[in-house]
Amino acid sequence: MAFGDFTLQRDIDFEVARGSIFFIMGDSGCGKSTLLRHMLGLIRPTKGRILYDGEPFDIDDPATMNRHLKRVGMLYQGSALFTSMTLAENVEMVLEQNTRMSPRERRSLAEYRLALVGLAGFEDYYPSEISGGMRKRAGLARAIALDPELLFFDEPSAGLDPLSARLLDELIVELRDTLGATVVIVSHELASIFAIGDDSVFLDAESRRMIARGPPTWLRDHADHEKVRRFLRRGEAAPDEASTRAGAAAHGAPAP
Repeated sequence: MAFGDFTLQRDIDFEVARGSIFFIMGDSGCGKSTLLRHMLGLIRPTKGRILYDGEPFDIDDPATMNRHLKRVGMLYQGSALFTSMTLAENVEMVLEQNTRMSPRERRSLAEYRLALVGLAGFEDYYPSEISGGMRKRAGLARAIALDPELLFFDEPSAGLDPLSARLLDELIVELRDTLGATVVIVSHELASIFAIGDDSVFLDAESRRMIARGPPTWLRDHADHEKVRRFLRRGEAAPDEASTRAGAAAHGAPAP
């Protein structure tokens, strides 16, 4: 992945297993979201290829690209809902552009998709009238409008409180199982990574390479690079700090 003479990442090579929940991890500025855009065909790789089921995802072949993209659903970090449309209209727009359904059929399916993400009864609300967590779910309803085989998420938990983030994680797993979809997520949220991640890659901003690949919990304990282990152990108290906290609690003293 390069822009002019600047190489953002090189030597990226991995496969995403069908039906898995796959995380793209790394520090800020390493190219996580840019890699997602490459996988969606929004940016052309400077070198190399992206394959869908062994078939090149060719930006220069609009017919092939559009055929692949109809198998894909995307939830953007900010949900990207059209604020002038109701939630149902946001979902119906995808159906109108990609199917020959009648208006009544589109409305019925939009209501069903919204119900799947826990928004039954909110079809005629506008994005400004609901909470951030609900907007994420509405964006997800639009992303699954066409029964996608692949779901892409860019920082889905960004801006959500811990409870809303956990509920969204549970919804992602439920939809993966219901739709039989494969899920690719860009995230730095450890709670989500460990709770639902089956596999992952770690992009390093310093070396500009993918330096780790494997299940997140395995990488946390066994990754060759200390940087990866440190990233996945963020927030863990050091042994002496943990002992100090435990001792203070046992004696009724405030923890330092």
